[in-house]
Amino acid sequence: MRIAVIPGDGIGIDVTAEAMKVVRAAGDVFGRRFDLEMLPWSADHYLQTGVTLPPDGYATLREFDAVYVGALGDPRVPDNRHARDILLGTRFELDLYVNYRPVRLLDERLCPLKGRSASDVDFVVFRENTEGLYVGIGGRFKAGTEDEVAVQEELNTYKGVHRIVRHAFEFAKANGRATVCMADKSNAMTDGHALWQRVFRELAPLYPEIEAEHLYIDALALLMVQDPSQFDVIVTNNLFGDIITDLGAALQGGLGLAASGNLHPGRTSMFEPVHGSAPPLAGKNVANPMGAILSAALMLEYLGSKGEAAAIEAAVGRAVATFHGTKDIGGTLGTRETGDYVAGAIEKAKR
Repeated sequence: MRIAVIPGDGIGIDVTAEAMKVVRAAGDVFGRRFDLEMLPWSADHYLQTGVTLPPDGYATLREFDAVYVGALGDPRVPDNRHARDILLGTRFELDLYVNYRPVRLLDERLCPLKGRSASDVDFVVFRENTEGLYVGIGGRFKAGTEDEVAVQEELNTYKGVHRIVRHAFEFAKANGRATVCMADKSNAMTDGHALWQRVFRELAPLYPEIEAEHLYIDALALLMVQDPSQFDVIVTNNLFGDIITDLGAALQGGLGLAASGNLHPGRTSMFEPVHGSAPPLAGKNVANPMGAILSAALMLEYLGSKGEAAAIEAAVGRAVATFHGTKDIGGTLGTRETGDYVAGAIEKAKR
């Protein structure tokens, strides 16, 4: 399997090294070879060459089975154009319409909610990834003056909404999830989100074994904090999904544990941890690599290497439970040592 690896900026380089260490370890244990090709696209590359990614960059990525990205963002590039072209550009150009964010608590001591167990925080968020407010439709008039006008438009299409809502139902059906909750703001955004209402009503009857529920996004956010155990699968638009998945990450112990996939089922897809690049922490051996490692597990599962993915997830769970992790999750290890422990746990479990 050919995997394009873009370590990116800041701690992205640190955590990606550990994620790929774990991938190689899993491959060795299961007798599978992963061809990991490192691509230099980053702030450093942009500052040295003036190129965010080459003209054939997206075509190049399509030749791989999957794409793995560490983290992007650097204050030396104030407008972060390299991050926009590499990350958002890949999402749009490869039509990665599914943002897949599992929210799973690995140890109850990591949850900020009192009295919550791992079984209470175990749901999945599907965020529409190619439409909404992030398509860049809009502009500014008289910018920088007291008369400035700023317009940002949200785009919703029947095709885009239909395929993400259908994906949520199909996932629930395939994985024994009982409910699908669609969240919008149709009481205030009466045009764009009326389309979400229409599509949800059309698709829900096709899955009679799954309970279909609708919530306004503000109510959803409240209920995620009050009682996350009621959720199985959540589906929502680009902006709302961006926000509530960070809330979900907090429930599972922080962004350092959060994994994600950007998918077009059946095509080359992209996987990434969702934390930032944190340039001041780069190279200091303090960043939590667990989200990066779990993102690699999602990637292997998507590629059909389910045994390897399960082994990685089990090893991460063991590491968290035994305090073999970084300081933010109660451990005493550095980034590299955490990666070493997870890789070693996979090898020991197979013996």
